[in-house]
Amino acid sequence: MNALITGASKGIGRAIAFELASRGYSLFLTARSAHELEDLRLELLGKTSCKQVHCHACDLTDWKQIDALSESVLQTMSPLYALINNAGRFQPGNILDEAPGNMEGMMRINFESAYHLTRAVLPMMLAHKRGHIFNMCSVASLEAYPGGSSYCISKFALLGFSKCLREELKHSGIKVTAVMPGATWSDSWKGVDLPKERLMEAEDVARAIGCAIDMGPSAVVEEIIMRPQAGDL
Repeated sequence: MNALITGASKGIGRAIAFELASRGYSLFLTARSAHELEDLRLELLGKTSCKQVHCHACDLTDWKQIDALSESVLQTMSPLYALINNAGRFQPGNILDEAPGNMEGMMRINFESAYHLTRAVLPMMLAHKRGHIFNMCSVASLEAYPGGSSYCISKFALLGFSKCLREELKHSGIKVTAVMPGATWSDSWKGVDLPKERLMEAEDVARAIGCAIDMGPSAVVEEIIMRPQAGDL
């Protein structure tokens, strides 16, 4: 089966790539850096049983680049079974005093990219009446916190999108899962002076997705909520 993973070159996206490769998926990977994608492609081919890894560097805040990405996927990975909308970023800020454009930037990458890419590839999945869409939300989709207002707003939007998509696709054979991890080791936490065990490992988030994707056709995990054992930071 074929899977498309956004934000694949680092952190949770990278861990998902290895998880699905270990389950025999052929992969289409996208991120902003062509160099990092190529390094990951070679590593996957060398360390897993995965036979096909396609890469396409893309800035998902640019709708024209999303159109080019989806066209490349349609030409090389049909039928697409799994879409993992993982790309995103965190930028701190409060509503009153954040830099101009911060909210718009968070919305473009954390929500709108998933919305537009899903719309682009969904007809392919509908044609085959099967598939699974994962949207990488956050515990910030559930509860706001100071200093990350626009991030929370964008993740609330992504969870709302996931709920609407789930409702629309109930009778299509296509599953929708919202993934809501708490603090997880990734570039966003690089340099933080905390014990290693205080944050989750990206591989554990990837394993949860692997378990959900292995469900039979009559069941779907609608939401995955994960937190560090010691609780939120």
